[in-house]
Amino acid sequence: MNPEHRQLEYGLRFDWGLRGAEAIAVGVDVAVVVDVLSFTTTLSVAADAGIDVLPYSWNDESAVDYARDADAVLAVRRSVAREGQISLSPRTIRESEVPSRLVLPSPNGSTIAFALASQVAVCVGASLRNASAVADWIVHEHGPGSRVAIVASGEKWPGGELRPAVEDLWGAGGVVTALTAAGWEGSLSPEAQMAADAWTAVSDSYEDRLRDCASGRELIVMGFPHDVAIASELDDSDTVPVLEDRVFRGQRTGRRLNKLRAQR
Repeated sequence: MNPEHRQLEYGLRFDWGLRGAEAIAVGVDVAVVVDVLSFTTTLSVAADAGIDVLPYSWNDESAVDYARDADAVLAVRRSVAREGQISLSPRTIRESEVPSRLVLPSPNGSTIAFALASQVAVCVGASLRNASAVADWIVHEHGPGSRVAIVASGEKWPGGELRPAVEDLWGAGGVVTALTAAGWEGSLSPEAQMAADAWTAVSDSYEDRLRDCASGRELIVMGFPHDVAIASELDDSDTVPVLEDRVFRGQRTGRRLNKLRAQR
């Protein structure tokens, strides 16, 4: 890989998908995975509920074995979930009996987090719901000069190729913006600055933009408008899901943060 693609000279880096994550996470203090629709939004709702979440690459037969071996509930596919079952839909966590441990597969955010677990010392999950909490936690726990890689998970085309998803660009930009507001003092790569600029451009109308973007419209057509609404709960969560020993455990910042909302 071309070393320039790793953005090594910058303290705050940004890229897309699994390959991008593997490129920019080299030597960082914290990797941040963003998958707004829906893995990291659902992850944040689960963390708020006190659920330990195990990421996994995808929901196939191996996931059944993984969940059984981990003594965890396996989230089912969103399209087949019945009442009382948890899926990638964040609403199902709010409407179901809360398990202590949950395997939450997804082809994007969860897959990336699962892969990063063996590459980086610290990985956290961020969405619009907890962007300011994540930023505050990074600065408090790792310092204003910490090295941070932010990964927009994106989606997949039917053939498996990466489809950059604009909602993840906005979510990543929200984290970049919140980091600078929290006192982070490092240098931004042009890619990270671009993500921040994208968030600034839509921050006054992000709820409409989230509903109208391709992924938002897809979920609404599928019958999951509530998933888009939950993803729009800007800074409603003060919980930071931190990946430790392949398990995301929520760490609370101790106060509600509304930095992004205040900046709108």
